[in-house]
Amino acid sequence: MARSEMLQIGVIGAGAMAQSFVRGAVGSGFVSPSAIRVNNRQNEQHLEAFRAIGVCAQRDKAVLCRDARVILLAVKPKDAEQALAELRPHVGPEHLVVSLMAGIPLRFIESRLGGAVRVVRAMANTSSAVRESATAVAGGSRASARDIQQAVALLSALGPVLIVDEESLDAVTALAGSGPAYVYLLLESLIQAGSHVGLSDDVARQLALQTVYGAARMLVETQSRPEELRRRVTSPGGTTEAALQILEAAGFRDALVQAISRAKERSMELGIPFRKE
Repeated sequence: MARSEMLQIGVIGAGAMAQSFVRGAVGSGFVSPSAIRVNNRQNEQHLEAFRAIGVCAQRDKAVLCRDARVILLAVKPKDAEQALAELRPHVGPEHLVVSLMAGIPLRFIESRLGGAVRVVRAMANTSSAVRESATAVAGGSRASARDIQQAVALLSALGPVLIVDEESLDAVTALAGSGPAYVYLLLESLIQAGSHVGLSDDVARQLALQTVYGAARMLVETQSRPEELRRRVTSPGGTTEAALQILEAAGFRDALVQAISRAKERSMELGIPFRKE
C-alpha cells in the first residue's frame, strides 16, 4: 500500500491493540512513524515501546488533536467514559474518530464527543501487528461513505477489512476479535498432543505451526470451502477419519459454537452500561 504522506494520526491508548495497530500501519509503509502521535494516561513502559519505533508520545490531548485529522480510540471499555470526556473539548467536524473499543456503541461515542464529530467503529484483532488482522467497520450517524472508505483504507494496512452494520460487531468481536486466542489454544493442544505421542517439544511445535499455517493458506489461495478440503484429506478408514471421529464425539464443533456465542454475549454485556442513553 502506498504511503499516505498527508495523513496525521492521533492514537488514544497505548495497550496491546494500539501497539498492534501502530506496528502494522508503520510496517506496511502506509504512514511514517513521524505522522503518528500516541497519548496514554499512565503507562510509561507502553509509551517507550512506541518511541522505540520512532513514534512520538504526546501527553497533551489538545496538541495531539490539533495536529491529527484521524483519531484512533484504543482504550479499554472501562476507560471509555473518561477518555471521551477528556477528548471532547479538542475534537470537531474536521476529525474522523475511529474507535477500536470493544462493545462501546457508536451512539454513545457520538453523544459523548458531541457536535458534528464523525465516528467509525472498528473491530480488529492483534494479528494487525503482522498485518494479518481480520477487521470489520461500521459507520456512525454522521460518517459519510467517504469517511468509511478512509477508515477502510487506514485499517487495510493491517489486513482485510469488511464493512458491516453495527449490530454485527458483537458477533465480529466474538469470532475475529477473540479468534486468535482460539487458534493459539488449538496450537497449544496440538503441540501437547504431539509430545504425548512421542515427538520432542520442538518437533511438535514446528509441525503444528506449519500445519495450521499451510491449512489456512490452502483455504485462502484455493478459495475452497473448509468442508471440501476436509473431505479431501479424510480417507475412509484412515487415520484422519479415526481422529475426526474422536473430535466429533467429544463435541468439538458444539464447544466452538458455545464459546463464540458466550464471547458475543460478553461483548454485549460490556456494552450494556453504554446503551442506556
